[in-house]
Amino acid sequence: MNRQTLVQIQQDLLTKAYAAFNARDIDSVLALMHSDVEWANGMEGGYVLGHQAVRDYWTRQWSLIDPHVEPTSFQPDESGRVVVYVHQVVQGLDGNLIYDQMVQHIYTIENGLIRRMDIQNS
Repeated sequence: MNRQTLVQIQQDLLTKAYAAFNARDIDSVLALMHSDVEWANGMEGGYVLGHQAVRDYWTRQWSLIDPHVEPTSFQPDESGRVVVYVHQVVQGLDGNLIYDQMVQHIYTIENGLIRRMDIQNS
């Protein structure tokens, strides 16, 4: 498989993940993740590990805030990870705006599944 094809496959995978996240379809996102996924905990720091921990984290997060993340571009980095530039809008459950900012989500993809996600402020 050539590099351009691999990059397109990874972009398609991540586009599906963002759409499912924004639709609050946890099962569809988890199906795109490695069973031992390492997922950045953007609220408290550190990482949550594995499908159940990601499910618990998002369920807790969505009970407190209403995040929406829209990828604006995808760039492979020198180590083979995918850097996604994301427009992140977070509202309180009352509709008040908490954040409206750009962030970078950095993905490690292994065997066609999301293995790790890191967050970096743009």
